[in-house]
Amino acid sequence: MERKRIVITGMGCISPVGNTPESAWDAIKNGRSGIKNISQFDTSRVKVKIAGEITDFNAELYGIQRKSLRKMARFTQFAVAAAHEAVRDCGIDADKLKEEKCGVIVGCCLGGTEAFQEAIRKLYDPSFGPEKISPFVTPLMISNEAAANVSMHFGINGLSWTMGTACASGTDALALALDLIRSGRIEMSIAGGTESSITEFSVASYDQLQALAKNYNDCPEKSCRPFDKAREGFVIAEGSVMFVLEELEHAKKRGARIYAELLGTGASCDAYHITKPLEDGSIAALGFQEAISDAGIRPEQIDYYNAHGTSTVVNDMAESSMLKTVFGEHSRKIRISSTKSMTGHMIGAAGAMEAMVCIKAINDNFVPPTINLDNPDIENGCDLDYTPNKGVSCTVNTAASGSLGFGGHNAFAIFGKYD
Repeated sequence: MERKRIVITGMGCISPVGNTPESAWDAIKNGRSGIKNISQFDTSRVKVKIAGEITDFNAELYGIQRKSLRKMARFTQFAVAAAHEAVRDCGIDADKLKEEKCGVIVGCCLGGTEAFQEAIRKLYDPSFGPEKISPFVTPLMISNEAAANVSMHFGINGLSWTMGTACASGTDALALALDLIRSGRIEMSIAGGTESSITEFSVASYDQLQALAKNYNDCPEKSCRPFDKAREGFVIAEGSVMFVLEELEHAKKRGARIYAELLGTGASCDAYHITKPLEDGSIAALGFQEAISDAGIRPEQIDYYNAHGTSTVVNDMAESSMLKTVFGEHSRKIRISSTKSMTGHMIGAAGAMEAMVCIKAINDNFVPPTINLDNPDIENGCDLDYTPNKGVSCTVNTAASGSLGFGGHNAFAIFGKYD
């Protein structure tokens, strides 16, 4: 029996570089950074003072009632807003969505860290104490509330699941949606990723891991430098990107516009270290090869790869090694870029953001740049074509994105031009 084809018919985006897919893509295409000095908290006690922060977000513009906001953490608000836009974009009547065989799958890593931080502060402050902790702390904090609130926003009674695989969460959410639609359990899905963890607690925690860039506080836009010799760590960021995925015949029946086809996905786990990827990228390569097999294509058919490219020394080396393993000689021909150089690392939303970039690259036949790549770290294996500092117009029929998460979670998605 012929396998079902799954297509993308709607996209919504809340990000440091723009709150629509179009504005975000315009910034990324033209190499404009969304990384700036942190305004969400007083940074005087932390060394890191920069982030990919969203400063122009108004939840009420996305159908979220004001009375609901105190029950929704920032990461949840982002997810509902991005889902609202994706459904509007796909052309289906939101009131009729509940009648569809539809599911909700949202990738998220940390959840409502601002609620957790505030609760801990009150717990140990003698002037407050346990009885002063808000009854909303748990629903604000737990990561499943994003998917739950998206379901409530539309009245969707089908499956509503959360993927929690660290930085691979957004990509894994798309993979699960793909498999569920292929299996026939659902005909369409709202899927993507969300994150908002720009808090003193999160920034200090990541800094203690020696994971963050902290010597570019006076020039934030220069801080994220994937594959560059001067890189020193990732830049924490926030946002959400959500998609509407549909079985092809379902989409055609209702006359939907189709952005791209999700051809295949793959995953693996390094089973190696709690934070570091396996240095030679060999296990990540297995996940990518699985995605290529699932897509039914040859490696050399991939025109563009959106790298995880966090700007950490070990990640960039491991990912470059992985690409050489997967593509062989084609690794010298394929276009690669890390758009985290502009957005920062959106953690649980990163894979979804980079999936959107792949789709836009296919639609525009354009590969965006890796900015701040002034001196590639060739000595440590970062010697491929990462599209430094300026994007390139070229044919993009097939694009792939990779996510390499803490704990060794590797996830890959491959998108194709709809034919």
